[in-house]
Amino acid sequence: MTSTLTQPFPTETDGSGFRPPPRPPEHRRGATRRMLTAVVLLLVFVAGITGLSLEGGRSPIAPIIHESTSALKQADADAKAFLTRYVAGDGRVVRRDQGSDTVSEGQGYAMLLAAAIGDEATFAKVWQWDAANLQEPSALFAYHWNNGKVVGTQPATDADLQTAWALLLGSQKFHDSAYRAAALKVASAVLAKETVTIAGQPQLVAGPWATSSPAVVDPSYLSTEAMGALGNATGNAEWSTLATDSTTLVQSVISGSGAHLPANWVDVDASGAVKPEGSASGTGAPAYGLDAQRVPIWFAAGCTAGEKAISASAWPTLSGAAGNGARLSYSLSGSATSTLVNPVGLVAAAAAARSAGHAATSARLLAQADAQSRRGHTYYGDAWVALGRILLDTNWLTPCAPMTKQASG
Repeated sequence: MTSTLTQPFPTETDGSGFRPPPRPPEHRRGATRRMLTAVVLLLVFVAGITGLSLEGGRSPIAPIIHESTSALKQADADAKAFLTRYVAGDGRVVRRDQGSDTVSEGQGYAMLLAAAIGDEATFAKVWQWDAANLQEPSALFAYHWNNGKVVGTQPATDADLQTAWALLLGSQKFHDSAYRAAALKVASAVLAKETVTIAGQPQLVAGPWATSSPAVVDPSYLSTEAMGALGNATGNAEWSTLATDSTTLVQSVISGSGAHLPANWVDVDASGAVKPEGSASGTGAPAYGLDAQRVPIWFAAGCTAGEKAISASAWPTLSGAAGNGARLSYSLSGSATSTLVNPVGLVAAAAAARSAGHAATSARLLAQADAQSRRGHTYYGDAWVALGRILLDTNWLTPCAPMTKQASG
C-alpha cells in the first residue's frame, strides 16, 4: 500500500494535464602521516558520497549553490535518472506508476531533458518513437497511447508546444537541420489549430477541442520561454504576442477575487474575461493542483519582469501553505484540499521562492523535492524534479533561469 508521502496523483488526472474534451473534447613524520591519512580518508568519504546511486544515495539536504558545480551536477543527475527510469529501449516514455501507458507530454519532457544535458542518442530515439506513434497528419500529437495503440487522439497543447521547442533545441544542440524542420512544422500546426482570436488578440488554448466559446485554457500549458524560442526561430511575431497575452491572462487569474494562486483551468469568453474553473468541462471548484503547480516553474524561467512577478506572487501564499506547497491540491486562496503530496508542488514553491529572492529557501525546497521523489518514484514528480532543477539552476533550456548569488533565505 502506498503511503501518503509517495502516493501518485489520483486517477482522475492523467498527469498529462489534459482532460478529455467535454465540449468537444570531503613537525613530525608521524604527525604528518596522520594528517595525510586523515586527508585521504576525507577524500575517500567525499568520493563515496559522490558515487552513491541516483536512486537512494543523494543527500536529501544536499547544498545547492546557484551557478555552482553542485547545482549543475544535481540537475544533470536528476535528468539522467528520469531518462534512465522512464525511457524504454524503443524511445517510448513509460509512466511506470500509471499502468505503463504513455502520454505525449512525457515524450516532450524526455526530449527537453535529453536536449538540456546533451544526450543525443536518447533524444533521437524518443523523437523517433513520438513521430512514428503519436504524430498525426496535422503534425500535432495524439495525447494518449496504451497497450500498443493510440487510445486518445486529441492533441494536448502543452505536449505540442514542448515538443516543438525541444526539436528546436535539439537542432541547435546536435546540429541537425531535420529537427529544426520538424520543429517549425509542429509550431505552425500549434498556431493554426490550438489558438483562437479573442478580443482581437491570439490566445493559446488547451487543444483543438478547446477553441469554441468560451475557450478552454490550462495556464500551465503557457510556457512563454517556448513561445519566445519559437518566435525567434520562425520570425513570426504571433509567438511574441501569444507570450504577452499568456502573461496577461495568468496575471488576471491570480489577481481575481479571493485568488492568490493560478487555477488548473480557466474559461475565456469572447470579450477576454477570464473565469477559473474546476475542470475542463467547467465542473467542480477551481483549484491550484497538479496542473497549475507548473505555472510558477515555467514563469520563473521567463525573461521578463512580468513573468517572474507571476512566479514570485505565489510565494506569500505557498510559504505558509500546508506541506510547503506539496499537497496535490489547494484552493486558490491557499487552503489545502488534499492530504496527498507530489514533488512538483515543492518544485513550484522553490520556483516561487527563487523568483521572490529567497535562494536558500528555494534550494531547501528543491532538496526536499528530491528526497520525496526518492521515497516513492512517480513519472510526473520525477519529471518535474528534473525539469525544475534545470529551469531554476541552469541555463541549459533558457538563458533567463533565475540563477542568483545574492538572494537571501
